[in-house]
Amino acid sequence: MKMQMVKKRPAPEVVVETVKDENVIQNFEAPGRVVSKYQVSIMARISGYLQKSFFKEGDYVKAGDTLFLIEPVEYQNASSVAGANIQNIKAQLAYANKQLARADELVKQDYIAKSRYDEILANRDALQAQLNAAQSNFEDTNRNLSYTQVKAPVNGRIGIIDVTVGNYVTPSSGSLTTINSTNPIYVTFPLSSEDYAALSSIDKKADEKRRVELFFQNGTKYNFEGVQDFLDNKVDQSTGTVTMRATFQNPDNKLLHGEFVNIKLYANHPVKVPVVPVVAVQENQEGKYVYIIDNEGLPKLTYIKVQGQSGDNWIVRSGLKAGDKVIVDGILKVTPGVPVKIVSKEEMGKLNSAPAETENKK
Repeated sequence: MKMQMVKKRPAPEVVVETVKDENVIQNFEAPGRVVSKYQVSIMARISGYLQKSFFKEGDYVKAGDTLFLIEPVEYQNASSVAGANIQNIKAQLAYANKQLARADELVKQDYIAKSRYDEILANRDALQAQLNAAQSNFEDTNRNLSYTQVKAPVNGRIGIIDVTVGNYVTPSSGSLTTINSTNPIYVTFPLSSEDYAALSSIDKKADEKRRVELFFQNGTKYNFEGVQDFLDNKVDQSTGTVTMRATFQNPDNKLLHGEFVNIKLYANHPVKVPVVPVVAVQENQEGKYVYIIDNEGLPKLTYIKVQGQSGDNWIVRSGLKAGDKVIVDGILKVTPGVPVKIVSKEEMGKLNSAPAETENKK
């Protein structure tokens, strides 16, 4: 009975457009995670008491900046002793060289035995070897002395201090703090194997650099574009995705290591694909759908899959093809399988304005 009543109602007016193919630059969306290019654990390279810290947690530092001071007195003394030892050996070596020069003249005139000359020569050579060893030791003590100043190896942002001033540290004490580099910075993201295949097909090869846009969790677009410059060499079997990476400039340190973001990756080359106006697409729990006009002239609900937007259109991955007729206006009045009256945009505009004009006359 209800169906009979529906059939008696006037057919609702709708506007229909024909699906067309357009050349568009496709984009692929994915969740991303910000990752520092360098993540450096700062370690003590010598043993001693941590005497001073030159920064606060969260500070930005440059490569070469001194971060900590390990008590240097012991290492300064060792360096002084090693330096004094060099001077002592040099003095002995200078005397030995003079003796050798005199012995060289005397042995030529047979005033001393050849064995005595060899003894003087051996003593000089031994002192030369001692000097070489002393110089190496001096360099080692100076190197250890330099390690009392723990320096930043890269530019970046300091993390939490793991060991505070006053503690005794050794090379096995673990991390004193961590530096995460900030500029440039990476964003890694998983691309589904389906999207990866589509992207590779569009650009003819997978290993290309591509334009990337970044959006924060609140939807705000980051003001610098990035470049996708790396992709993994395998598909993750557990997720069915390929890990990709983009590099972004980060001069204002807005991007933080570990932050979750959303990215939009653009193909390099246009491709001809069907597009459908955004206003024609509805969505329910099962996904996005449109109403097409079937061969009998009746509206038919059809689910579609989309792949990003191009202007005011959805790029259609599946469900529609060029030539399909899609309802773009009057959708809320449509019932699948129930006849509709197709009108032009102009006629629909007049119909929509008619009630308002009638009301104004009243």
